[in-house]
Amino acid sequence: MFPDFNRYSLPLLILVIQGLIFAVLLFSRYLKKRNLSDLFLALILCLTSYSQTCYTIGFMGWYDSFRTTKINYFLINIGIALAPLIYLYVKSITTSNFKFKKVYWWHFAFALAFVMYRFVIFTYDALQPGFNETQNGYLKINLDEAIVLPTMSFITAPFILLYLAFTFQLFYNYRKRIIQYFSNTYKLELSWILSFLVLFSLSFLYGTIQDAIGSFVIDLDYNQRWWLNLFVAVITLYVGIKGYFTDTTKLNKLDFSFSPKIVGIPEETSNNPIKSFSEDQVIAIKQFMETEKPYLNPDLNLSDLAKQVDLTRAQLSEIINSAFNKNFNDFVNNYRVEAFKDMLKAGKQKQLSLLGIAQECGFNSKATFNRVFKKLTNHSPTQYLQSQID
Repeated sequence: MFPDFNRYSLPLLILVIQGLIFAVLLFSRYLKKRNLSDLFLALILCLTSYSQTCYTIGFMGWYDSFRTTKINYFLINIGIALAPLIYLYVKSITTSNFKFKKVYWWHFAFALAFVMYRFVIFTYDALQPGFNETQNGYLKINLDEAIVLPTMSFITAPFILLYLAFTFQLFYNYRKRIIQYFSNTYKLELSWILSFLVLFSLSFLYGTIQDAIGSFVIDLDYNQRWWLNLFVAVITLYVGIKGYFTDTTKLNKLDFSFSPKIVGIPEETSNNPIKSFSEDQVIAIKQFMETEKPYLNPDLNLSDLAKQVDLTRAQLSEIINSAFNKNFNDFVNNYRVEAFKDMLKAGKQKQLSLLGIAQECGFNSKATFNRVFKKLTNHSPTQYLQSQID
C-alpha cells in the first residue's frame, strides 16, 4: 500500500526533501541578488532531487498500488541535462561578470529534444484505445524501450564524460590564472568547486559501473540499485548545504580581462637575448616592496601593484616571471613570510597568536598561511617558532 515508509524509502525521502529545501533557498537568493551561479546550482539540486524522487516513490510502493501509472514516460536520464548545468555552474563562477548568452541554450539541445520526444510518444499512446488500462503504451514498448533507451545508454556516458572533462579543464585553467594575478588564492572557494566536481564524477563513475554490471555480468534488482540512489541523495544534500553557504561571488568579480603572459617581446637571438625591461625597473620594484610593503594588503593583485609601480600589467608580470623567477602569488607571499619571520624576531608572538601575526602580514586565511609557509620554509609556523626559541 502506498505510501510505505521503510528502510529503503525513508532515508531517500528525508534527503530529497532537504535537497529541495536548499534548491528553494538558492532560487530565492537568485531572485534577490541575480547571481546566475545560484540559479544553476538550484537547477542541479532540482534535477538530482527529481531523479531520487522517482526512485523514492517506487520504494514507497507506488508501482504496486498504481499498476497503470504512466510515470515511466517521465523517467528521464538526468545526466544529459545535469552535465551541461555543472559546466555552466563552474563557468558562471570562474568567468568575470558572467552573463547567460543565447548560444548557451545549445548545451541543452539534447535534453530538450529527448523531453519533446517523450512528450510526443506519450501523446500518441494516450490517444490509443485501452491506454488507461495499461502502464506503457505501444510506442513506449516498441520504440522507446526496444530501440531508443538501449541507444541512449551508449550515448549518455560519453556525453557526460566529455562535459566533465571540459569542466575540469575550465577549473584547472582558472586556478592557474589566479596564481598569476592574485596574492591570495581563494583556497576555500576553489576547494568547494573541486569537491563539487569530484563528487559528481564519482556518482557518474558509480552509475556507469553499476550499469555495466547490470548489463553484462548479473541482472541487478531494484533494491540492489538503491545504494547508488542513496549515494546521489547524500551528495545532493551536501552540495545544497556547502553550495549555499560558500560565497563564490568574490571569484566571479575577479578581473581576468588581461592575460599575464609575456606579450610584444622582441625575438631573442642565441647570443644576445633581448629583455623588454631594465635592471633599474627590477631594482625599483624590489625597493618598493621593501619600503612601501604593499603585500600587507590581503587583496593585493597584479593590476593594483602595476599601478603602484607605474608599469603595465604585462610589464610587471614579465619582470616578476623573468627577473624574480616566480609567479605573482609566490612573489608576494615570499615577502609576507619574511615579514612574519621579522615579527617573530621582534617578539610579536607574545601579543598575538601566530594566525593574528599572519593576518597582519597580509595572509587572508589560516589554511593559505600554513600552506605557503610550509612551501617556502619546509617547516610549519609552529615548528619554525620552536626552532627560533631553541
